[in-house]
Amino acid sequence: MKHWFITTDGNLKARWKKAFPEMVASKPDVFVGKTQPDDVIWLSTTVEGWSELIGAVTSKGAIVVVLSYSPDDREALRSLDLGARGYVHTLAAPEVLKQVALVVTNQGVWVGQELLAKVLGGSFKALQQRAEGGDTVNTAPLEGLTDRERGVALAVVRGATNKEVARQLDITERTVKAHLSAIFKKLAVRDRLQLILKLASIVERVPERF
Repeated sequence: MKHWFITTDGNLKARWKKAFPEMVASKPDVFVGKTQPDDVIWLSTTVEGWSELIGAVTSKGAIVVVLSYSPDDREALRSLDLGARGYVHTLAAPEVLKQVALVVTNQGVWVGQELLAKVLGGSFKALQQRAEGGDTVNTAPLEGLTDRERGVALAVVRGATNKEVARQLDITERTVKAHLSAIFKKLAVRDRLQLILKLASIVERVPERF
């Protein structure tokens, strides 16, 4: 797995090198044909056509993290919608970059705590309003999953890590990851955040042992 930092001039920053000593800096017209599945592509929004590059890279199985000098919630959500797994300040500290890499390479999403709180807060607010209205919960999204996949999906949406899910269900972390891959495909979601948003209106009204 390589870490590619894509900028307009192909120059690297000392903090990137400190975070990932073996990283590769590249111009946008050079790296696409060289990436491998599971490589992490750190893509600067200063690159012309950066949003179009996200799809080109993720179609090859690589992971994209968008770098911005002026982080913006709308831009962050757009990046995720296009397939990026992360969105972070271009000048983030090496320690932060390492944390981002750890999260996105383990099927997680990084958008920063403030935006994540807004997204999940809005989702659960809608859930609360629906519950207070007495609407019948629609569990249709869960019906296409196996019993074990439902257990994994609901545990993840309730906030469990892969390790915690494995412990709760008495299975290995590798099995949890395999189930998550199947769940993402069946529910047409890309990652944990999209899974949470898709099932947020269900999880609080579904028994723990559904």
